[in-house]
Amino acid sequence: MLKSFILILFGVATTLLSCGNTNKTATPSVTVEVSTNADTEKRSISAELKANGHLPIEAQVALYLKLKEENPTAYNFDNEDELTMYGYGFLWNNQTDEALEIFKLIASQFPNSSNAYDSLGEAYMKKGNMELSLKNYVKSLAMNPDNFNAEDQIERIKFPNNKPITPQEKFVKVYSVEDYKADLDQLGHKLIEINPNALKFISKEDFWAIINQKKSLITPQTTYGQFIWHCSEIIASINCSHTTLGGFWQESEMLKDVSLIFPLQTRWVNDKLYVVDAMSNSDMVKPKDELLSINGITVSKLVNDICKHIESQGYTETTKKHFFNSWSTELIPYALSFPKTYTITIKGNENPIILNKAKDFKAPYRDNSITPCEANLCLEFYDDTATALMTISSFNYYPWNNLQEFKDFIDSSFKKIETRNIENLIIDLRLNGGGSAESSIYLLKHLAKAPFKYFVNSMHSSEHEIHQPVSNTFKGNLYVMIDGNGKSTTGHFMALAKELSLGTIVGEELGSNQLCTAGQTVCRLKNTKLQYYVANTASRVAVKTLPDTTGVLPDITVIQPIEDYLNNIDTVKNHTLKLTETK
Repeated sequence: MLKSFILILFGVATTLLSCGNTNKTATPSVTVEVSTNADTEKRSISAELKANGHLPIEAQVALYLKLKEENPTAYNFDNEDELTMYGYGFLWNNQTDEALEIFKLIASQFPNSSNAYDSLGEAYMKKGNMELSLKNYVKSLAMNPDNFNAEDQIERIKFPNNKPITPQEKFVKVYSVEDYKADLDQLGHKLIEINPNALKFISKEDFWAIINQKKSLITPQTTYGQFIWHCSEIIASINCSHTTLGGFWQESEMLKDVSLIFPLQTRWVNDKLYVVDAMSNSDMVKPKDELLSINGITVSKLVNDICKHIESQGYTETTKKHFFNSWSTELIPYALSFPKTYTITIKGNENPIILNKAKDFKAPYRDNSITPCEANLCLEFYDDTATALMTISSFNYYPWNNLQEFKDFIDSSFKKIETRNIENLIIDLRLNGGGSAESSIYLLKHLAKAPFKYFVNSMHSSEHEIHQPVSNTFKGNLYVMIDGNGKSTTGHFMALAKELSLGTIVGEELGSNQLCTAGQTVCRLKNTKLQYYVANTASRVAVKTLPDTTGVLPDITVIQPIEDYLNNIDTVKNHTLKLTETK
């Protein structure tokens, strides 16, 4: 699957669930609500199909064609991506026949779309019809020579016995100097070509200076593992959280030689690097020990060098800190070019310590000091006070999929809050990576005291809409907890919450703000086949006073000390609860 979706959050498709029962023996009923008001925003056609998911797939296709013929302006018939996601909902739910019919519909409606034939190729492959799969992949590749997914699948079908290279084999593979340099040039041009804000936070001259500097480091001995580290700095230099190598998963998959892993789990707090798990070195190092140097390099320099390879929105530092703390056991080896041994110095001990090699490790490393909301949406009440805690770990709810689930949670939660006469509401947005504008807007409607505009300068259909608060909007004291993990739509929500003065913001700098360069085009370099993701659209919410360079800042900054972390104490939450006691 090679897609270029205009979505706020990359990876949102992984939450798509069943798109409905297709029981053909039941008597079908059609649910359609069409407004004749020409000024009304276009409705989601895939949401309409989902609402009629009880129909056989043939009837759903017929409904689509009927609606388009009778009222072509009522629905977003021009949104191929959304309809494609509807089809993939079936495919991921092993309803291949249903998916195939949706993909056929897309190909008929968007005959010039390479993606449409790529999807058909995938569905036919899943059905085992390799002849039709090959035919559609060939057509897709002819329409878009950059569709490397089609290229790979054609190769797979034609040569089924060819064994693909493993990540571990790729890690040590050496390409020619010419191939590496050509790919670095291609990377630079693609980033500028696709990302609408590629040069917003870095000058063109500085951007190409980084690429040329990386080219000067290429030698005939440069491995792919070293090359991908060069590429990560180039990608991170444009300061766009939606332009990425896909987290650290590619690099992590390649680094399976445990002896190369940095054999201490660490945490970067207030510009100091602490040990949180001594792993195979508990006889020499203890939790809370402060590291001063690794292999002769001061930890401040090492961490700063690593942060140049971590993408963020603007110049936000908290995002980089959290990323480092999750992946430090593997980031450090990449930064030091995979040394055979590690020697450290710790505060209070002048003698260097040669560490034992790692026997195992955890990556990404989970923060156990914050109790997660496993369902993404949670509500709890403190019986002895008039305080409620609402956790929203994701805005990943879309009209064509599961937005109603989010709306039902919000509606029922605020009804309970009203019934219990809750005076203090804490909303926990930490760890929230973003999602849909619709879910963000729906929550704001329950908090805002006056009508508000959400988008400006955006490709979103609701850009010019004025949103009205619900009749029972929350009237008590609001507190919102944020951190550097809050990205994408979370930045939109928090920027408006701050602009509208909805409550008190507690925690650290958010990982995003009112500007969101979003969506992603999946790309791959010609020679090394390195895969990366480039933001392809931009959106901005209606705020006037906040800078683009930093994340949304809290009203009250609270940083968790290392002692609290080691004792699994949620410092930010405890501080916020104390604030409610003063009201």
